[in-house]
Amino acid sequence: MSGGYMYILRCADGSYYVGSTRDIITRMRQHQTGEGAAYTRSRLPVELVYCIWAESVVQAFWFEKRVQNWSRAKREALIEGRLDLLPELAKKRFDR
Repeated sequence: MSGGYMYILRCADGSYYVGSTRDIITRMRQHQTGEGAAYTRSRLPVELVYCIWAESVVQAFWFEKRVQNWSRAKREALIEGRLDLLPELAKKRFDR
């Protein structure tokens, strides 16, 4: 089984889209031409802001699903390479 990529796109409206693929070049072309996900289709253009290689496409998909549940702040820390912030951003905050 071959590897894959987990990636994050910044959409024109400032939102983020998290995905995974075996072929990042083809997938980016699909997103940019409106043939990608329905979410990005209405938020063009998109910009690739983060991409990481995984040894298997299963690992890439697992990482995609994990990052999809992250807060915006946590995604931005990952994009900026601020891995030291991830543990603190992972803590649940409750308003009282």
